Amino acid sequence: MFYFLHHLTHFSDGLGVLNVFRYVNFRAMMAAVTAMLVSVWLGPRVIAWLRRRKAGEHVGDDADLATLAALRKGKCDTPSSGGILIVIALVISTLLWANPSVRFIWLTLFCLLWLAALGWLDDSMKARKKTRQGLGGWQKLTGQVALGLIVGAWLWMDPDTSQQVRELWLPFWKKPVIADIGLWAIVWIELIIIASSNAVNLTDGMDGLAIGCTISAAAALGVLAYVADQPRLAAYLHIPQLKNAGELTVLCSALFGAGVGFLWFNCHPAQVFMGDTGSLAIGGVLGVVAVVIQQPFTLIIIGGIFVVEAVSVIIQVSYFKWTKSRCGEGRRVFLMTPLHHHFQLKGWSETQVVVRFWILALLFAMVGLGTLKLR
Repeated sequence: MFYFLHHLTHFSDGLGVLNVFRYVNFRAMMAAVTAMLVSVWLGPRVIAWLRRRKAGEHVGDDADLATLAALRKGKCDTPSSGGILIVIALVISTLLWANPSVRFIWLTLFCLLWLAALGWLDDSMKARKKTRQGLGGWQKLTGQVALGLIVGAWLWMDPDTSQQVRELWLPFWKKPVIADIGLWAIVWIELIIIASSNAVNLTDGMDGLAIGCTISAAAALGVLAYVADQPRLAAYLHIPQLKNAGELTVLCSALFGAGVGFLWFNCHPAQVFMGDTGSLAIGGVLGVVAVVIQQPFTLIIIGGIFVVEAVSVIIQVSYFKWTKSRCGEGRRVFLMTPLHHHFQLKGWSETQVVVRFWILALLFAMVGLGTLKLR
């Protein structure tokens, strides 16, 4: 909305100051501030509303995972579904500061709202049943697959992104390793969105953990999107150039600000949890931004914590099933997965785990940005 204010400069020289609304860097900064303020202002109201809905977190009992249940005993009355706060702040800030004529901004917001609705349904079922089980795994996956097909088809047919999404780029390479993967691009986009969405979802298990790692990833992706919008800079750094990609910098900045605002209430001891409403939506947004600017493999580096958390679950489940079939008894690699619970059960305090994972997330983000020069 504010983007169009710069057009007023055509009517009067005295309005030249409004030219600042043309610049991505200014609007990105303001989007972050706006999202943070909206999140902080709405936070107490959203938390109170969730408490009235009795959308409390179910943390298990002595019958299942007794040690972890004991560690999380004080969290049982903390409302979940707080990710709605992030979604609202992100949408409002993006609509205020991004250029609404850029189609992939609307696509990203569509992805955000779709996955937020899916997560909200899952969280609501958990709250209603007072269990840790909401939607079935196949039900959740079906919703993600459907979204992935829509997003992939949209980007594949959109003239602004059609050629770009068919290329396969790798970090450290100056040119695409495959120039045209054809319709496989849709499958590839779908896999990235599903993987990113679920990886963030798995990371959301401690106060401030997922959102703190998201803040670093959003900032790094925002830088990549800004560089992709600068023809000379993109050519110099040998990365794919995309007109108007800078508008995704505005969106990533809004996610950064919304994340900081949410962290105000989600830091230990948390007043609210994001739930699947937030984690699925945030992961999907990171995935969409990465595929639009052709940096999905760089996202794997930037979101290294999310990747490690997801891989730990895959290793644990696979090894347990393999040893059960071979030895008749399932064995574990970790004390518990996702990985943050492994360290918690080894005696690390929740704050130690979260802060150390934040440090690693920042390091992963810096390494991801470092790939821009190593090509």
